[in-house]
Amino acid sequence: MESSSMFCLFASIFFFIFLLILLIKFLTSKPSELPLPPGSLGWPYIGETFQLYSQNPNVFFASKVKRYGSIFKTHILGCPCVMISSPEAAKFVLVTRAHLFKPTFPPSKERMLGKQAIFFHQGDYHAKLRKLVLRAFMPEATKNIVPDVESLAKDTLKSWEGRLINTYLEMKTFTFNVALLSIFGKDEILYREDLKRCYYLLEKGYNSMPINLPGTLFNKAMKARKELAQILAKILSTRREMKHDYTDLLGSFMSEKEGLTDEQIADNIIGVIFAARDTTASVLTWILKYLGENPSVLQAVTEEQEAILKSKDNSGEEKVLSWEDTKKMPITSRVIQETLRIASILSFTFREAVEDVEYEGYLIPKGWKVMPLFRNIHHSPENFKEPEKFDPSRFEVAPKPNTFMPFGNGIHSCPGNELAKVEILVLLHHLSTKYRWSMVGAQNGIQYGPFPLPQNGLPIKLFLKT
Repeated sequence: MESSSMFCLFASIFFFIFLLILLIKFLTSKPSELPLPPGSLGWPYIGETFQLYSQNPNVFFASKVKRYGSIFKTHILGCPCVMISSPEAAKFVLVTRAHLFKPTFPPSKERMLGKQAIFFHQGDYHAKLRKLVLRAFMPEATKNIVPDVESLAKDTLKSWEGRLINTYLEMKTFTFNVALLSIFGKDEILYREDLKRCYYLLEKGYNSMPINLPGTLFNKAMKARKELAQILAKILSTRREMKHDYTDLLGSFMSEKEGLTDEQIADNIIGVIFAARDTTASVLTWILKYLGENPSVLQAVTEEQEAILKSKDNSGEEKVLSWEDTKKMPITSRVIQETLRIASILSFTFREAVEDVEYEGYLIPKGWKVMPLFRNIHHSPENFKEPEKFDPSRFEVAPKPNTFMPFGNGIHSCPGNELAKVEILVLLHHLSTKYRWSMVGAQNGIQYGPFPLPQNGLPIKLFLKT
């Protein structure tokens, strides 16, 4: 009888402890698993890639936001993604919680650019690369190449005189040459054609699905990428034999104290060309369209640029642009800002969650891509009054924080944005003071592939002013 009582006592104690453990576990456990954001992942593997890249991105994003809200899931370029479309969310991902979201690209781009490129890293390695890039693009370095950028701009415009041109394709050539100038200095002319041939093959595969079978765009791009790396290896070898001091970007990368491998240098050179070329060419193409459609804005830009020439005449200065001259172009600079906003060449950027992250009650799973939608933020009437109207004067007042991010935000923002502005200003100076142009064909169409562009790359005819 006594043993039975002891058993009941022990059973009661055990049961009490068991209930206590369950209670503690209940009180200390996380809430039930968070839901994924609303949205659709589209077709298996393909996802919604074709819907995004085959139509107006405004339509794609706006329809998603209208249906699901400011955070939703999708699947593009082989990756499950969470898209966010508010300034607060963009700041969360790019600035305040940037350590939880590493910069990344779809797998096809990562393999083509190279895994050692600055875009894909955080921490000490990223900080070192950013320092090296900024060193080559800081004002002192940029000042030294303004005359060479001006020479490229003048030669480019002269080659267009009296011709019907595809503005975007011609601007791609100009921005490619400026990119090579910033990377290789005046040596770029020695390698320009070989680098151009390989890079033009590589870029055709940037937004392809990563299917490495003979005949596919991805396969051809990877072959071109391998050849491009071989050309860069020869350039590195030649420079080491010459033993000169170089102040260009390649010289910055090659500094012995930095200890970068040839593979790391090649990946980052290819990455810089990628970052510096198509986006700037797209901006320049849109600027010509908007100036052509807004005669009063073009007149204001022209008068500002002619005033710089007149000032040089009055002071007896040589009519050569300097870096200081580019700081005397506020109207032209606002035209660039408004073009960056309304065209939103970079509709979004890619990040990847390095761990499970909770945001606004939703789960962003580890490994998923996270995409702040710059285009939606730039086109929100809450951030910009009459957002579809081209109005450079809106930038006479600074925009609200985290509402204007054409170069990204935080520690991963574009380190070459000042050079991009300088090359645009230099070309617009000579374009507005020496030339007039007329747009040819339909004016309202937009094409996507992947950047939004005026239809057919904006065909124009350029003439010298009489």
